[in-house]
Amino acid sequence: MKLFVSVMLASFPLLAQTQGKELPVKHATVYRTIQIDGLSIFYREAGPKDAPALLLLHGLPSSSRMFEPLLARLSDRFHLIAPDYPGFGHSDWPDPKQFAYTFDHCAEIMNHFTEAIGLSRYTLYMQDYGGPVGFRMALAHSDRVEALIVQDAVAHNDGLGPNWKARRAFWADRSANESALRTNLLSLATTRTRHVGSDPNVERYNPDLWTDEFAFLNQASQAEIQSDLFYDYRTNVDSYPKWQAWMREKQPRLLVIWGKYDLSFDPGEPERYREDVPTAQVHVLDAGHFALDTAADEIAELVGRFAGSLRRGPVSRRAG
Repeated sequence: MKLFVSVMLASFPLLAQTQGKELPVKHATVYRTIQIDGLSIFYREAGPKDAPALLLLHGLPSSSRMFEPLLARLSDRFHLIAPDYPGFGHSDWPDPKQFAYTFDHCAEIMNHFTEAIGLSRYTLYMQDYGGPVGFRMALAHSDRVEALIVQDAVAHNDGLGPNWKARRAFWADRSANESALRTNLLSLATTRTRHVGSDPNVERYNPDLWTDEFAFLNQASQAEIQSDLFYDYRTNVDSYPKWQAWMREKQPRLLVIWGKYDLSFDPGEPERYREDVPTAQVHVLDAGHFALDTAADEIAELVGRFAGSLRRGPVSRRAG
């Protein structure tokens, strides 16, 4: 059964006019669904279809909504596509007793999603959970990946900070530690901390960011869905050496963006990417784990400059 969370609904941007002239945003965001492997997958899309494509992969417990600031700022130059994973946002939330909530499965569905919409070449933008989904996609289909943009997503074991102690205990013994894990991962306090982190300027953050996400996490079946998926997170740690080897072999164009107030991960993680890809561009911003909360203009400038320098050409075409 498909569920909707009213607090997560987003309105369509309007093409307003001032004194007969259009405002700068020329490509309105559209909100679509498509059937993938028997599921309704929701996605946001903006920008010209023949422009360089950015595939935007969201984190926990967010959805494609987190990328609205980029869609508004970059749609004049890029084709932006931001899907919701199964179990998130406005995509279907199948029963965890009948659907395997694993990162392998999410990556498989996202690969099928790109094929269904005719997206054959793109830059991967990966935030948080977008990392394990995106790296799986990249290893499965390296030829589709134009470049990588990593925003607060880990690919090295040392990148998991001290608050992962309870989470590692959950991986070692799920039944004994599931209650503690849910408190650690899904509580209102943790949901707020994911955004604010250690930023002393808390007034910069709209509290709707975490109250909306906490409302999402309290929907029926979400505790089970997110517990299942997070239990599978241990497979990401096992996969880190493969992702690192892939980066060292392929030497992809790589932009790393990090919020210096992020408490979810170790602050040394952005520089570890440079050990794998020496030419990586690394930028640590005055922001938190969800850096678009407070640094959207700066990120849009970095992404626009980085993606705009890539080889151009016909990167996507709508199927049918």
